Amino acid sequence: MRRRPLPPVREEVNTKSWRSVCESEWAIYVLVSSVGALTYANSLDGEFVHDDIPAIVSNSDVNGANPVARVFKNDFWGTPMSDLNSHKSYRPLTTLSFRLNHALCGFSPWWWHACNVALHAACCALVARTGAVVARLQRPFAALAALLFAVHPVHTEAVAGVVGRADVLACVFFLSSLLLYHGSSGRHRVWSSIVLAALSMLAKETGLTVLLFNVTFDLYRCWNPISKPSSAVKWRWKTDSHWGRLVRVFIALALLIGARLALLQGSLPAFSPQDNPPAFHPSFIVRLMTFCYLAAFNWWLLLCPWTLSHDWQMGSIPLVTSGWDPRNLLTCAAIITLVALSYRCLMDLELQRHTPAVVGLMLLVIPYLPASNLLVTVGFVVAERVLYIPSVGSVLITVYGIQLLWRHYGGAKRLLVVVVAALVAAGVARTHLRNREWRTRETLLRADLSVLPHNAKLHYNFANFLKDIEQQESAIRHYKEALRLWPSYASAHNNLGTLVMESGRAEHHFLQALKYNRDHINAHYNLAKLYRKKNRVCDSLKMLERCISLEPRFVQAYLELLLLTDEDDKRPILDKLVELEPNNWEHYLLYGNWYKGRDLLPLSLEYYMTAMRLSFTSKSQSSERGKILSMRAACLALRSAGQRARVLQLLTRWQAARGGARAAGARRRAAAAWRLRTELAGRAALYARPARPPPQVTSTCLHHSQLEVSHDAYTSRLKDNDIVNANSRTFYTTPDRELDEVMKIDKNSCQKSIKKCVSISAQYKPTHNKSETGHKQKSCPLHKKKKIKEPNTFSPFVSEHLIKTY
Repeated sequence: MRRRPLPPVREEVNTKSWRSVCESEWAIYVLVSSVGALTYANSLDGEFVHDDIPAIVSNSDVNGANPVARVFKNDFWGTPMSDLNSHKSYRPLTTLSFRLNHALCGFSPWWWHACNVALHAACCALVARTGAVVARLQRPFAALAALLFAVHPVHTEAVAGVVGRADVLACVFFLSSLLLYHGSSGRHRVWSSIVLAALSMLAKETGLTVLLFNVTFDLYRCWNPISKPSSAVKWRWKTDSHWGRLVRVFIALALLIGARLALLQGSLPAFSPQDNPPAFHPSFIVRLMTFCYLAAFNWWLLLCPWTLSHDWQMGSIPLVTSGWDPRNLLTCAAIITLVALSYRCLMDLELQRHTPAVVGLMLLVIPYLPASNLLVTVGFVVAERVLYIPSVGSVLITVYGIQLLWRHYGGAKRLLVVVVAALVAAGVARTHLRNREWRTRETLLRADLSVLPHNAKLHYNFANFLKDIEQQESAIRHYKEALRLWPSYASAHNNLGTLVMESGRAEHHFLQALKYNRDHINAHYNLAKLYRKKNRVCDSLKMLERCISLEPRFVQAYLELLLLTDEDDKRPILDKLVELEPNNWEHYLLYGNWYKGRDLLPLSLEYYMTAMRLSFTSKSQSSERGKILSMRAACLALRSAGQRARVLQLLTRWQAARGGARAAGARRRAAAAWRLRTELAGRAALYARPARPPPQVTSTCLHHSQLEVSHDAYTSRLKDNDIVNANSRTFYTTPDRELDEVMKIDKNSCQKSIKKCVSISAQYKPTHNKSETGHKQKSCPLHKKKKIKEPNTFSPFVSEHLIKTY
């Protein structure tokens, strides 16, 4: 069975310049890519909103806290795939792109949004290529399909929301695989297409459906009911026969599906009735009618994307419980249209004149099947981001209808141009407005609440936002509104209980949360904290034990349990904390404080140093606080041990380490400053040491610091020796002349007057005096190399300020 060649595309030749531009493929690609980028240019100033916080900002696989190898073991949200609470969404390629973004530009939102916009521009070019090569649209209409795709408002969640990169990246590999399989003639095109399909699956699970599209469209192109396959046809791997391609694709599809199921680790993702209410309804008829209506509603969003919301859960779309529900009319209309398109494609199977309709219908249905709830249960009712790839099929069908009208109704060309221009302009305007709504968390929630005021989940999320900005009263009102719309909303009860602590209603709401969800971990934890404050220790311990049994890795529960445990029994809990989070500096700081309280300073200092090292290597927001607290604790421990030199050394190194790019120069300067301080401190300690005179050294020279002159003692000595006379009164009035007379006395009288006129300190031994020892005069040790001058140059023993006083 041979593959039927695609029919040639008949294009009208026109010498006008704008048509010549359209004939240029690269001009078309540049045009549609530029329009797509400019349409979403106002989303570049947006922040991280909605799912961006848990999937990017708080994800250890993205911010670098976990090694790169952990990306291939965890789900999209950073939870291990083996965990029972894992979302089971395995998208390592998207997570790696996030990690690369963080390594290049940190958490600057502008660059993250710019990457999304660039990927969307690439998708626009690929849509134009797909429309011209695979769908066989005429090039101007293929460009029109790409323009409608570029400005489609339903893409705002995938492009303006950073988490939506998973869908955009999957679409890039999806369309590349499709084009390589059906639009090229290389020898290894099938295997290359399979590799691109695997990459699309690693970006998002729905990317695997490209293999189903390739097989189905290959069967459509090779269909020939007249000729029968020969019995001599061999199935060989390296041939380009139809059966060879099918075998390779089916084997690759089976292997990829098996690998994806193996990644589930033997358990399916757990969803709640709040996430997907129709999936938990006991009636099969109700589930079927609701899911069919949801499929029709998604198609309506592609045709008329006016009512948009980032969250369609919990009451946004009520269940279809009756056959007389008027919403069944939309379901019937969608089914009739789908059947009519399918019938038209089947009737044209031999001639294959409506290839654009076939390609559009396949791209509309096949990528949507995993999210339709008809095959597997998903965790949402309606999600605009999953419509990113199916929208390619929708615009192809729409543009093919315009092409048929252009061909058969030539007189209405002007009207068609006006309608198309209005359609593109409306898409640009609606997308621009929607991008502004996605700019911040507050604007997004307010805009969606105005569209879906009966959505309990939106009220709950808006109450969480108001709680974060400390508008407690408004948050309480929205929590109560969410409970009015959904009385069994356990998380709303739990969060409301945290805001009504003072009113005494907190315990009631926590118990209500446990009533509707017995495994609500946060409700158990909050009750434990409440009971501890009320001194109900036994009840608090029971709640904490239940909390830990539900989630053995719940760190906050262990921290709360640490407050209720005696000092002697805290060590196992501290060991568990270090085991759960070995890179958390706070746990090592707590461990160090526990050792310090038991007077084990070396062990406490070791944990303080580890906490300091982790805080310096960590890139989290609390690392600065960790540096200060761990440094302070280590310094206090060293000071209490009397090691002040090590405290100074630690402070110097800490200041050098905080220098950033100037750390090397700062360390050199700090080392030089440290050596200088050490030398000066040693000299100061040497000079500050009290002088001790040698025990056997005698001297006749007295240091001036050891002499003390008193007026009363001086006058009493003079009276005893009959030295005081009438001229002594003038001694104080004419100090200069009298000092000259005193300095003229001989050496022996000077020694005698010193002996009689001064009082020596008690620390000075009088045996040093020559008159008492009878030894020869020795030189003063303070003037070892100096010769004692005559007494006329010897400074007086009476201080100048004492003379002036009298």
